Amino acid sequence: MLDQGAPPQSPPTAAPLSTAARLMRRKPVERLVAEGGQGEGGTLRRSLGLWQLTMISIGATLGTGIFVVLGEAVPKAGPAVTLAFVIAGLTALFSALSYAELAGTIPVSGSSYSYAYATMGELIAWVCGWCLLLEYGVSVAAVAVGWGEYLNELLSGTIGVTLPKALANPPGVDGGVFNLPALIVVLLAMAFLLGGAKESARANTVMVCVKIAALVLFCAIGFMGFKSGNYAHFMPLGMGGVSAAGATLFFSYIGFDAASTAGEEARNAQRDLPRAIMLSLVVVTALYVLVAAVAVGARPWRQFSDSEATLARIMRDVTGQDFWGTLLAFCAVIAIASVVLTVLYGQTRILFAMSRDGLVPKVFARVHPKTGAPRANTVIVSLFCGVLAAAIPLGQLADATSIGTLFAFALVNVAVVVLRRTRPEMKRTFRVPLSPVLPALGFLFCVWMMGSLSAVTWIVFGVWMAVGLVFYFVYGYRRSRLATDEALAVTAEK
Repeated sequence: MLDQGAPPQSPPTAAPLSTAARLMRRKPVERLVAEGGQGEGGTLRRSLGLWQLTMISIGATLGTGIFVVLGEAVPKAGPAVTLAFVIAGLTALFSALSYAELAGTIPVSGSSYSYAYATMGELIAWVCGWCLLLEYGVSVAAVAVGWGEYLNELLSGTIGVTLPKALANPPGVDGGVFNLPALIVVLLAMAFLLGGAKESARANTVMVCVKIAALVLFCAIGFMGFKSGNYAHFMPLGMGGVSAAGATLFFSYIGFDAASTAGEEARNAQRDLPRAIMLSLVVVTALYVLVAAVAVGARPWRQFSDSEATLARIMRDVTGQDFWGTLLAFCAVIAIASVVLTVLYGQTRILFAMSRDGLVPKVFARVHPKTGAPRANTVIVSLFCGVLAAAIPLGQLADATSIGTLFAFALVNVAVVVLRRTRPEMKRTFRVPLSPVLPALGFLFCVWMMGSLSAVTWIVFGVWMAVGLVFYFVYGYRRSRLATDEALAVTAEK
């Protein structure tokens, strides 16, 4: 018999999650995909096809490593800089395979941040996203610094006037006070992005075609001055120098990550993203190795430390005419601007995804209903990157970008294995061959190259990560959409 006097029993309520469980909570893949394109006040527009996605990937990759950072990398590796490009490209290949599988499975804007959220939990996702902010934001600044060097070469060859050193270099570099050209190119990229993804993609495609033509022209002319004696001592600084140069150059392989951030604006993301990533990597690596080989053959490696505008000066030295160097400088101004445009695009889309998840303020997820672009996000990020570019020297920026890139890529190689094991039934439009062997190699290569970076770079990285963790526990931990949804569920059951 039931005790009629007993009070009614309440249904059991869900116990609040422990701190450890909250840090490890994962966002379901289905929810990530279902929320694709949704922002505050509007949605992103699906307007990009395979061609545009490939051009975004090439645009973000091809340019910086060869037009700008080659002058930084050759003194570290000597003629073996060609080997450094191969090692960086091989490391990128292993990671690109993992990116291609995840981009086809989880076609969203957050790139490796979203992949980590679906596989390794919120804290790891935040760490990855924070690394991406370093990777993208500092990459934009690093590229913009080199753009000013080529702009001066162009001005000198056309009108015989250059910007004063105080306005053409960052503070502490050759009399620099404020790098005005770096700020200008970021603001120009911002203007394109405010018009929408489709319009930006069109402009980028034109610029990519110009840069490919410029590099092919450089190889044709540079080969005329090729001297085999410049390769007499191929590896003067040993394998350590090669790995250090490869780590510095690696940040220029950010491009296929940028392509993956277009997942919510691609017309057929699951089919086209993996193809765009792999195609762009093949094109870029082949051009990088070819141009580096010709450049070192045409100029002794010890003479590469005097300017970021290295290729233009090689053209001038080989031909003995200012015209060809000026032409290449013109093409480089356009080429490097496309890198700024596409990398800045990727930065805004990652912040868009993090904002939608509640981990950063909502302002970054606001979408303009007319253009389908996150306008406030674009303006804030552009101003920050522009000021950074104007105030910090290139070498420090390149290494800081490399360590963020390598860390994020390492996590992607882990994520693809985790998702294979936790969700084996999911449809995959591309599968990494020989998994988990190739993802493991990609992870190990990334860790090895991170170890080649300087102690100062590691200190900067450590400080950046500490700041990020403070921000997460002060802001994102409680404002996370998953956290608020769980709190509402617990409240509803009481």
